[in-house]
Amino acid sequence: MSRNNVWMSVSDLMTGLMVIFMFIAVAYIKRVQDSTSILNDFVENKQELHDKLKDKFENEEKEGILTIGGDLSMRFQQAQSLFETGSWQLRPEFQSQLAEILPKYLNILLNDSLRTKIREIRIEGHTDMRPYPSIDPDPYIANLILSQRRALSVMQFMRKLPEYKAYSDNDKRLLEYWFTANGLSYGRALDKNNEIAYVSQKPADLDKSRRVEFRIITAGEEVLEHFVQQQPSQSTNKKQ
Repeated sequence: MSRNNVWMSVSDLMTGLMVIFMFIAVAYIKRVQDSTSILNDFVENKQELHDKLKDKFENEEKEGILTIGGDLSMRFQQAQSLFETGSWQLRPEFQSQLAEILPKYLNILLNDSLRTKIREIRIEGHTDMRPYPSIDPDPYIANLILSQRRALSVMQFMRKLPEYKAYSDNDKRLLEYWFTANGLSYGRALDKNNEIAYVSQKPADLDKSRRVEFRIITAGEEVLEHFVQQQPSQSTNKKQ
């Protein structure tokens, strides 16, 4: 009789463990499905917004004023028209380009159904490797300061546009939530093929490296970043 009780206890234990494992498996599958859904939405939203920007600025791309990247970047890369050497004052030609392009750019973002998917819009300043000892003896720091001031100059110009001032208070608050000014020095200098020189391991092209970019960060990027961050820890755990 006691032996039967033992077998019944083991059977109950195994049944309980199976139920626990089943709930764990269901929870894991649900988590994977949720992450996959977010990633799919991220890809679709990004492609839709990219297509709208490409369509809106088709003429500007043909004229070589800017390029729209698959990463939702809008790149101004005509180095000679952006800033004077060592200066963060916008040249008149660049001011004219921004005055024409930015209102259309902002209207797309504010009036699009995807506005709720936008998490950040970065105005990025990028420089070449030229030293500026009058700014700082360290070339990287000097260019970091210069690129930050250039990004800030673009931000200031944008906020002074009549079209910007005409936005509602709610739209202005949203734009202030979205926009940041970021100086990146020459850390992401470009090679002649417009690839990041550090990644391609090719010589940097000085003219291509000097640029201003508007970069949209959408919902779903944080999921990708989480996945990437998890990979090294998983590899480490396997080794241990």
